Amino acid sequence: MVRLMTALGSAIMLIVVVVVVGGVLLFYRYAHDLPDIQQLATYEPPVTSRVYAGDGRLMAEYAAEKRVFVPIGSIPPRLVRAFLSAEDKNFYEHQGIDTSGVIRAMITNFNNLGSDRRLVGASTIPQQVAKNFLLSGDVTFERKIKEAILAFRMDKALSKDRILELYLNEIYLGSGAYGVAAAALNYFDKSLNDLSVAEMATLAALPKAPNNYDPIRQPAAAKARRDWVIGRMLEDGAITAEEADAARAEPLVTRPRQMAEPVHAEYFAEEVRRELVRRYGESALYKGGLVVHATLDPRLQTIADAALRRGLEAFDRRKGWRGPIAHIDAADGKPVRLAPDWAGQLAALTPPAGLGDWQMATVLQNGDGDARIGFADGNTGRIPTAELRWVRQGGHGLRVGDVIAVAALDGNTWSPRQIPEVQGALVAIDPHTGRVLALTGGWDYRQSQFNRATQAMRQPGSTFKPVVYLCAMEAGYTPSSIIKDAPLTVDQGGGLPPWRPMNYSNRFYGPTTLRVGLEQSRNLVAARLAMEIGMDKVADCANRLGVFDDMPRYPAYSLGAGETTLLRLTNAYAMIVNGGRRIDASLIDRVQDRYGRIVYRHDQRACLGCQNVTWDGQAAPDPIDLRQGVTDPESAYQVVSMMEGVVARGTGERAQVEGRPIAGKTGTSNDARDVWFVGFAPDLAAGVFIGYDDPQSLGDHAAGGIIAAPIFANFMGEALRSSPVVPFRTPPGVRLVRVDASTGRPAAAKNPRVILEAFKPGTAPPTAGEARQASDGRRATGSAAAPDIGTGGLY
Repeated sequence: MVRLMTALGSAIMLIVVVVVVGGVLLFYRYAHDLPDIQQLATYEPPVTSRVYAGDGRLMAEYAAEKRVFVPIGSIPPRLVRAFLSAEDKNFYEHQGIDTSGVIRAMITNFNNLGSDRRLVGASTIPQQVAKNFLLSGDVTFERKIKEAILAFRMDKALSKDRILELYLNEIYLGSGAYGVAAAALNYFDKSLNDLSVAEMATLAALPKAPNNYDPIRQPAAAKARRDWVIGRMLEDGAITAEEADAARAEPLVTRPRQMAEPVHAEYFAEEVRRELVRRYGESALYKGGLVVHATLDPRLQTIADAALRRGLEAFDRRKGWRGPIAHIDAADGKPVRLAPDWAGQLAALTPPAGLGDWQMATVLQNGDGDARIGFADGNTGRIPTAELRWVRQGGHGLRVGDVIAVAALDGNTWSPRQIPEVQGALVAIDPHTGRVLALTGGWDYRQSQFNRATQAMRQPGSTFKPVVYLCAMEAGYTPSSIIKDAPLTVDQGGGLPPWRPMNYSNRFYGPTTLRVGLEQSRNLVAARLAMEIGMDKVADCANRLGVFDDMPRYPAYSLGAGETTLLRLTNAYAMIVNGGRRIDASLIDRVQDRYGRIVYRHDQRACLGCQNVTWDGQAAPDPIDLRQGVTDPESAYQVVSMMEGVVARGTGERAQVEGRPIAGKTGTSNDARDVWFVGFAPDLAAGVFIGYDDPQSLGDHAAGGIIAAPIFANFMGEALRSSPVVPFRTPPGVRLVRVDASTGRPAAAKNPRVILEAFKPGTAPPTAGEARQASDGRRATGSAAAPDIGTGGLY
C-alpha cells in the first residue's frame, strides 16, 4: 500500500512537472513576440465623426465603423452586469483567465477530436479584448495560447474598468454597430440609460454570434438567447425574480432609428469633408470622432437650391425639348397603343441621375390637346395642353411610348420636365464674418459631385471690373472721374499680338464717367482705366481681395480673362461691402475632438467676458476686431455705391429686389461661355455662376444680366424676406453730393437723373451754389481746393 501511494505521488509529481515545464515552454514559445499591452492604455477606438448645420441638425456622418464611444462611468451598471453574466461572470475574480472555464473547454475539445466541430473556448472579457485589438480572429491553438498570455498581462497592466470600457465600446454587435451605444440606437433607438432589462439582455446576447442572434433578422433565436441571459442575470443576483419574469414576458420589439430630419446639402457637406481631410487627414475624419459645427443656414440652403434649379431649368427650357429619356415600343395597330405590359417595361428602366423629385412616366395617348401618361405602378395622369406648348415648339412633341420626366401639379395633372444640360452654382456669405451660409454646386449631387462653386475655374468676365474700379478709387479717382470710351490698342510685348478690347455693343461712347462705365459694363472704360493706374496695382488689389493668388499682369485680365472660382469672387465682393475688412470664406465654425476640446475655431476675435455662462440683462460683450484691412472703407463704399447703380439702372436691373438696397455686377466671358452675377445687400453677399461643364457658348444673346441676375434676385428676395431693411453703411468722412448720374456734374435736386455721389474728403466737385460763388470771385466753402474731377478729369 505504501509503495502504491508512493508511486501515485511520484506520478502526480511527474504530471505536475510536465505541466509546469510544458507551460513554461509554451509561454516562452509564444510570449516573446506578442504586441505591447501598454498600447491599450491609451487606445482610442474608431468613433463616428459628425457634421452639424448651423441650427444643430445633423448634416453628415463619416465613419469606418458605426460607433458611439461611452466612458465606463456613463454606462449603466445593470448593462455591465448583463454582459458579465453572459460573457464572463468571474470577471472581477480571475486574473485574465478563468481556469474553471478553461478546463471545461479542454474536456469539450478533447471529446470533439476527430470531428469537424470548431474548437470551443472559454474566452474571458480580457481574452476577447486581446483577440479584438491585438490578434487575428482565427480559431487556432496558437492564437488561444497567445490570447491567454495577453489577457494575463492585460489584467496586471490595466484596471478592470479600463478593460470593460475597451470591451463595451469595441465589441461588434451586428448590423454594422460597434459598441453598446451604437447597438442600442441601432436596434431600439434608445440611449443606454433608457434600455429595459430585456433590451439590455438582448444586447448582451449578441457577442456570442451577432448574425445568429440578430433581433431584426432572427427574432426567435434572439429571444431564446435573451431569455438565457436573463436567467444568468438572475443566478448572478443582477436582477430579482420579479424583474426576470417581467423581462422574459416582454416582447422582443426592435425600433428603427428615428433621426431628426437631416439637412440635405450634399455639395456643402462634401466641401466640408474635403476641408477636414486636408486639415486632419482621413484617419481623423473616419475614426477620430470629430464634432464639426458647419456654418450652413438650412433655410438659406433650401432657398439657394430651389433658386438655382429654377434658373437652370428655365434656361434649359428656352433651349427647347431634346427628346424623351427612353421609348417603349407600341403594339401594332391603330390608334397607336402600348402593349399591355407597358407598366412593367417602365418599372424595369433605371431612372437617370438628376431626376430628383420628378417621376418617370410613359405617354399613353397624345394628340393636339392634353396628353395621357402612365406610371410604373399602373396609375395614369394627364398633361394639360398649356404645359405641352414648350415641348411642341419647333416641330417637336411627344409620341406614344415616350418615357419622360414629369413633375406633379394640382390633382392628377403633371408637367413635362427634362434634366438640364447646363450647370451652375450659387453661394451665399455673411460679409462680416466670411461664414458660408449656403452653397450649391450644381443641378444634383447624385448626377455630378463636381462642385462648381469651389472647383470650377472659370473666367469671371465683367464681374472682375469692380476690382479695377476699387484700385482706381484707392489711387484717387472718383466715381465722377472721366475716362474716354474710344478705341484702344495695347502692345503686350513678348511676341504677343496687340490687344484691342471692344465693348459688348461694338460701339464707342466718348468721355464717360467711371460710374456709367461700371453701370453699363463698358469694356473700354475698364481697360483704359487699368492701363492708366497700371496692371501691377490691379494685380495687387486682386491678390489682396483673394480673387487670385498671384494675378498675371496681362491687360486682358482687367476684363476678367483670368480664371477663378465663384466662392473666391463672392468672398472678394463681401470684403468690399463690409468696408474693406479681410474675411476668409469658411464652411466650418469650429471643430471639437472626441473629448469636446475645441481644435479649430474660425472666429479668432478676442472677446473679454464671452465666457460668462449666465445672462442677467447685462450688455453683450464686444469682441475685439483684429481683422486686417484689404482696402480703405471710403474706397470700398464708393465701389458699393457704383454697384448699386449697376442694379438700379445698369446691366444688373434684373437683380433688383423690391424695397431692398442691392448692389452687384454682371459678368459674361468670351463667347458667353460663362455668365455670372455677384452682389450683395448690406448683410448678405451672394454669387451665381451658370455655364456648361464642357465650356461652350450659352447662346447669341446670353449674358449675366439675363441668365444669372434673375437667379440672384430670386434667392435674395426669399433670403431677406424676414430681415429688416437697412441701407448700405456710409463711412465717416465720405461726402454725398448731388450729381447727374450720366455726367457726374453737380446737379440740382429737380434733375430727374440726380443721385447722391460718394466723394472722399477733399475730392468732391463744388455744388451748383459753390460754383456760382466761385465765379463771383468769392472763396467757395468746403471744397475750394478740390480738383475739378467731375467735369474735365482724367483721360
